[in-house]
Amino acid sequence: MAQQPTTSRFTNPSPARPSSLPDRRPSRAVVEPVRPVVDGGAFAAKAALGEPIVVLADVFTDGHDVVAAALRWRQAPPSSGEENPWRETAMASAGNDRFHAMITPDELGRLEYDVVGWIDHLETWRRDTVKKLDAGLDISSELLAGSRLVDATLDATTLDTDDRARLSELRSALARGESTATSATLRDATWAEVFWRCSPRAPEAHLSRPLPVDVDPLHASFAGWYEFFPRSSVGDDAEGSGGSDDAPRTVLDSIDRLDHITSMGFDVVYLPPIHPIGITNRKGRNNATTATPDDVGSPWAIGSSAGGHTAVSPELGTVDDVATFAAACSERNMHLALDIAFQCSPDHPWVSDHPEWFAKRPDGSIQYAENPPKKYEDIYPLDFESDDWQGLWNALADVFRFWIGHGVTVFRVDNPHTKAFAFWEWAIATLRLEHPETVFLAESFTRPRVMERLAKIGFNQNYTYFAWRQSQWELEEYFTDLATRTVDYFRPNAWPNTP
Repeated sequence: MAQQPTTSRFTNPSPARPSSLPDRRPSRAVVEPVRPVVDGGAFAAKAALGEPIVVLADVFTDGHDVVAAALRWRQAPPSSGEENPWRETAMASAGNDRFHAMITPDELGRLEYDVVGWIDHLETWRRDTVKKLDAGLDISSELLAGSRLVDATLDATTLDTDDRARLSELRSALARGESTATSATLRDATWAEVFWRCSPRAPEAHLSRPLPVDVDPLHASFAGWYEFFPRSSVGDDAEGSGGSDDAPRTVLDSIDRLDHITSMGFDVVYLPPIHPIGITNRKGRNNATTATPDDVGSPWAIGSSAGGHTAVSPELGTVDDVATFAAACSERNMHLALDIAFQCSPDHPWVSDHPEWFAKRPDGSIQYAENPPKKYEDIYPLDFESDDWQGLWNALADVFRFWIGHGVTVFRVDNPHTKAFAFWEWAIATLRLEHPETVFLAESFTRPRVMERLAKIGFNQNYTYFAWRQSQWELEEYFTDLATRTVDYFRPNAWPNTP
């Protein structure tokens, strides 16, 4: 028997055939979103605090009536279900049924917007009456029709005092029927603004649902990142950067690099993993399978008896030292970014405390990481198909919470495309609801569709994958794509390499 297809929560089912007339007369206006919108609203578009958002929508109707449009937006309702008030601004016509408006977000977190369209009967009447005046036609019937429209508008109780006064003057002019005065009055283009504010809108047309936009800190949309390893850095009194014969420098020692980094115009200081490094199967230089006593191993082989993802390698300092370093970055108007690599060395505490979080071979041993023919015997990948996946997800989210609690709000995430999409969608949404100031950069050196999915589900920035594109046509094609098709949600961070 054929397997029944499954449906996604983002799938729009075919509309059911209506069995009866609607309770209320539908609007004749039609509203169709243009941008920003990602997969019909299944995912949030991206914006930055204090940076304008241009909203485009097509608003039109049958026949020849004038349509008007408004953009409404608000902070998305919190989980408590409380409703935030809508704000509204007029949308201007750009021609060919397209309308546009610009708003500037003033709060971090998720906002949502709606586009409202309606038939502007007053402006339709004014436009058509002016046409008849221009043609020298009799407008006595139009004056009566206009009087009725203005009367209906004046019956509204929410009119601004100035608008009510202007409409009353218009009503008097129409009642007098003086063609010369009426002609001059109706040719005043400012009536369009008055009618936009005052005309009865019911019934209105809306988007099928409000569309989400995530408002990030400015450095999530554009920033320069400076990367260095504290243990191999040098002080400001030395040229360049690199190791020396002296003892490895600590996180606190590296504070003396910050003024130099600031002077070059960087926004983010990025430290690759600073956690304890495993001993078991430690790699030597150039991925040698045997390490010498002075080899520190790969910083991405995380975890030892000194701790795991919430610990600092003893030779680099302490957690409090990292908090001090983060504060020093902030004092210089920079942000500290830590590397988050969700993988473990064989010595990581999770291996003994939660063996169920790791995939096993048939002989019961834990499967180390591989990318055939490459082998990474010093790293155990986490199993996102674990029976205790909920415990794993919570533990990983708590790693971010730990460092956020110590002043770190920017994270470069190692190989997120090798972890479950569903985990990232949940984790980033949860963390940004708690801490909307956080920024997540995906080291998504992978296929374009996978990169785009990571951006859709919440990563603020992505590596652009451009390092594998070398010819002119490849680069032109790719960066044109980034500037057009994916521009509402994919933020390219152009790194020439990855650690």
